[in-house]
Amino acid sequence: MIKETFEHQKQRALEIIARLKKMYPAAKIELVFKTPIQLVVATILSAQCTDKRVNLVTPALFKKYKTVNDFAHAKTKDLEQAIRSTGFYHSKTKSIIGCAKGILENFGGKVPSRMEDLITLPGIGRKTANVILGNIYNTPGLVVDTHMIRLANRLVFTDQQDPHKIEIELCEIIPKKEWTLFSHLIIWHGRRSCYARKPNCPDCSLNTLCPSRQDLAKIPVGLKK
Repeated sequence: MIKETFEHQKQRALEIIARLKKMYPAAKIELVFKTPIQLVVATILSAQCTDKRVNLVTPALFKKYKTVNDFAHAKTKDLEQAIRSTGFYHSKTKSIIGCAKGILENFGGKVPSRMEDLITLPGIGRKTANVILGNIYNTPGLVVDTHMIRLANRLVFTDQQDPHKIEIELCEIIPKKEWTLFSHLIIWHGRRSCYARKPNCPDCSLNTLCPSRQDLAKIPVGLKK
């Protein structure tokens, strides 16, 4: 297999982004929210749960809990019951209440707009912080979820499994202005074509750019820059 240069890797990434934009012109976050705290809560709920399930739970949840203050002072048992179907509801309830209290006590009730502040809050790691930054504050952020981990490896932009290491490597390859949209595009593609099992390689418009494509001849690109 011929080793791919860093410059070729970046050019391939640009072509992948261009093709994905054509495939998914409406790509955006699929969690439904209207306010920053709603996105924070929805993103916490989405851990180990589908966005579809979260979106079924949040309308009633957001009707009952409208503000950061409401979530900060929610009764544990009541909130657990409200989010039970999203799974891991004990830990998610603890994170939501703790996060809301942290926002009230440390940030004046406003969801912070900086990575270093967001990750101090319970239930918020870099993935959730990048979701918030990109979709509330229009600050570019790469969201490394299970889809991003799988596709970044299949597209041979990394051979890492650690989300933070993948984020660092992707930030060097993907133009900063594209980070948020790239995250949406990859997640959409992972959900609609590049499945964990039996990816739809023959019908994928990326198959001439993907070293891991199945049922097709390999293309000569390498693993590392």
